[in-house]
Amino acid sequence: MNASTADETSRSHEAVDRLKQPAFELVALAASAGGLNALSQVLSGLPAGFPAATVVVQHLAPNHRSLMVDILARRTVLPVQAAQQGDRLCPGVIYIAPPNYHTLVKPDGTFNLTQSARVRFVRPSADSLFESVAASYGKRAIAVVLTGTGKDGSTGIQAIKQQGGLVIAQDQATAQFFSMPEAAIRTGMVDFVLPLAEISTKLIALVETNP
Repeated sequence: MNASTADETSRSHEAVDRLKQPAFELVALAASAGGLNALSQVLSGLPAGFPAATVVVQHLAPNHRSLMVDILARRTVLPVQAAQQGDRLCPGVIYIAPPNYHTLVKPDGTFNLTQSARVRFVRPSADSLFESVAASYGKRAIAVVLTGTGKDGSTGIQAIKQQGGLVIAQDQATAQFFSMPEAAIRTGMVDFVLPLAEISTKLIALVETNP
């Protein structure tokens, strides 16, 4: 094989590798009041082999065992597990932030769980997750703000946007509680305001479209 042929082969392999890469590698979802139904609908719409990792923050009572993993695992074809300290994120897996722990994503693609101070009176915090995702994944991340009370997530999505990522918010008509999506929308940093039924379809289109 001459040098010219070798160069062409190398470029061909690089092109194939790029085609295998999803446009976005991480989807971070946040919800509070009314979140179980919303998360169930979004996650049930994601297909087997969905090529991005998914991390979920749902505000939960800190002193009670959460059944979120068990419930959501019955409503999606994707594997669902609780995020654990040091675990490495894998494509096609859904990770649930455990109660009473901020769940952060490190640049090496692993989780850091912390019981540092509450953010906007909650732990886990969407803002904390989103800010860590922005710092670690930059333009390869999508943040989604679903139904909930309060303003959690509205600061974190600004970090996502500043790093080139995308933001989706649930619309008022389908949000059981609109405070969280509304706070996000008011920042001017939301790319798509969508009915609940359309969010999973949009995620599939975004993630599986190569840059």
